[in-house]
Amino acid sequence: MRSTGGHQRSAKQTGTALAARLRERMPELEAGLAALVDEVSRPREVGDPTYLQSLQSLRTALLEYAISVIEVGEGRIPDAPTPLLGATRLAARSGVALDTLLRRYSTGNAMFGDVLVEEATRAEVSPTELRSLLSMQATGFNRLLEVVSEEHRRACLDRPTNGGEWRREYLEELLAGRQPIEAVELGYDFHANHLALVSSDAAAPGLMRELARRLDRRFIDYREEGPLWTGWLGGRRPIEFDRIHAVLGEISPAGTLVALGEPGEGISGFRLSHRQAKAALPIGERARLSVVRYADVALLASIARDDLAVVSFRQLYLEPLDRERDGGKATKAMLRAYFAADRNVSSAAAALGVNRNTLTGRLRSYEAVIGRSLSDCAAELEAALQLEQLEHPGSPPT
Repeated sequence: MRSTGGHQRSAKQTGTALAARLRERMPELEAGLAALVDEVSRPREVGDPTYLQSLQSLRTALLEYAISVIEVGEGRIPDAPTPLLGATRLAARSGVALDTLLRRYSTGNAMFGDVLVEEATRAEVSPTELRSLLSMQATGFNRLLEVVSEEHRRACLDRPTNGGEWRREYLEELLAGRQPIEAVELGYDFHANHLALVSSDAAAPGLMRELARRLDRRFIDYREEGPLWTGWLGGRRPIEFDRIHAVLGEISPAGTLVALGEPGEGISGFRLSHRQAKAALPIGERARLSVVRYADVALLASIARDDLAVVSFRQLYLEPLDRERDGGKATKAMLRAYFAADRNVSSAAAALGVNRNTLTGRLRSYEAVIGRSLSDCAAELEAALQLEQLEHPGSPPT
């Protein structure tokens, strides 16, 4: 048993030592792998920068995987590197055949095997140990081939099959911040000014197209996952929101909500306006609006998506009022009037039908209840009141 245990420790030490030597040659291995791949399959003929970039990062990951196989031993071969999955999907969607991929990896594996034998010879590794190391390498490589083959097969099955699907995938890639693989003619200038519109109404596509026609704007739309429709109005200059509201007021069916992002320029503006419109939509739905602009609900939209903020704001600013005789209704009405008057005490007092000193006293009493000055928490308090109102859109403000 001592002899067997000693042999296992020796094998582990051998693998660790060889792994260190191989890592010292990593720049040389990466350069050799890049040259071999170019010679075998010329990946630059694909022409997609995202795909080429994936190959560059993949080289390091694959070499580290191969070295780790030698280091940890066959019984604990690591999982295939994550970059391998993404690169395989990109290859499949770029039209790279599976046999081309397998030929690349086989060539690279052979090169790595030659370097492994070279370093093992320099380290005076015994023939028995070397055979064991080469067996580990073969096992690890076979696992890689299985992963590549399965991922390539799945990616091919998921590829779009018609123009509409290609169009949708192109926009999804663009919105995700990636360079779309396939060039698709959409008749839309992505370098212009954009305004995104989002709606969950079935009438949205026709409504958006009519809006674009009346405003003389380029238009593109697509259906996202679920019920959402997204469209963009494009042109050389930003659109005036007053004009958008006026046209939507004329053509929108009753009960239809359209959420608007903010004007943005170029690809980054195209993406940002879309994100803004999607963030504004839930606020418009809960408030039962017909049009909602992101700039008008930006803070509320951000807070509403943060569970911690929603719970905390209610706990800090509203729950202390639950102990009042009317459950805080009168105090909340006072605070809403105060914010509706832009925090002007005289205007709020007039709206409530009380004198200024009375309202000032009530506000001071509320500050004592929450233990904070209104000037220090006005934005948070107003958001808490608005969020509470959104939870009960059908009830009048109290």
